[in-house]
Amino acid sequence: MIGGRIALNRAGVAAFTGAAYSTVNHWHRHRTRFGFPEGFQHDGRDWFWLDDIEAFHAAHLAAKRAELTKVDRRGDPEDLIGSGAAARVLGYGSYRNLPDTLYDHPDRVEMLPDGRLRRLWFRRTVWAVADARTGRKSTGRTPGTTGARKPHPYADDPRLPAAVALLAEADRAGRDRRGLGVALAQQLGITQRTAQRLLAAAGAESGTSRHTG
Repeated sequence: MIGGRIALNRAGVAAFTGAAYSTVNHWHRHRTRFGFPEGFQHDGRDWFWLDDIEAFHAAHLAAKRAELTKVDRRGDPEDLIGSGAAARVLGYGSYRNLPDTLYDHPDRVEMLPDGRLRRLWFRRTVWAVADARTGRKSTGRTPGTTGARKPHPYADDPRLPAAVALLAEADRAGRDRRGLGVALAQQLGITQRTAQRLLAAAGAESGTSRHTG
């Protein structure tokens, strides 16, 4: 309570909206674009009135719902589909538009003859991700939200061993880790952003955190 009104700090905004702390920072940094409240300083920290956050969040969710693509709900929920089919289920023109919550958490991974990985999802998993955009109840699961808490998002990722091996090889050879992100991305057929995250997780597991740009 500040001056008789309820206020939230950034962590409180994250808890209230269900957004990541980094997302709250992004909203505030680009508040003109998102319509995020200006907030105010109190005791050297940023604070936001609860009613302002409530109004912002309601408008933000309404805008997101208005932009949603139409989901294709045909087919067997137990079908395993690839990234192209998953994109079509979500109404996207390319697998490059798949959200990270889906792309980074495949239900199964197959190694192709050329060494690249093929990601597969149950159709129900894709529907669950679509439903999570609107808050609908779903019979499917949203990837990464069930089971015991992981030490990091890539703890059970089948691609993590490749990142660990690449780091270990560079360390044994005494090579600089710069450029490993590009090498891992090419090896696994993934984006450099995802490769960097895998390398960071691999470094955390091995107790190292040198630059892997």
